[in-house]
Amino acid sequence: QVQLVESGGGLVQAGGSLRLSCAASGLTFSSYAMGWFRQAPGNERIVVAAISWSGDNTRYADSVKGRFTVSRDNDKHTVYLQMNSLKPEDTAAYYCAAAYRGYDVSNPKRVAYWGQGTQVTVSS
Repeated sequence: QVQLVESGGGLVQAGGSLRLSCAASGLTFSSYAMGWFRQAPGNERIVVAAISWSGDNTRYADSVKGRFTVSRDNDKHTVYLQMNSLKPEDTAAYYCAAAYRGYDVSNPKRVAYWGQGTQVTVSS
């Protein structure tokens, strides 16, 4: 069974940092582009970061650009999201996503697998 398991969420103060991890199993990890989405209560799920199968290309939502960094370790079958200078508006459930190599993972219609999410809460 394919599994994407997020970890690293929690409660932090504004201005602080968190590092999220997504461990993948049951798939050929390097065959997938990976992404991070977030969803706040009452809002839609939106992409915040994406990374190509090789890690050579990354994309970010304007709201997190310069603060968040997505990376991956194909040997460990893990994708990361380093979140710095956190703001209360970053509070959301964060979801790991996988799309087949060659597809745009930032498009949720192209997402093949989703993680269950990890909660990030930023206090003011």
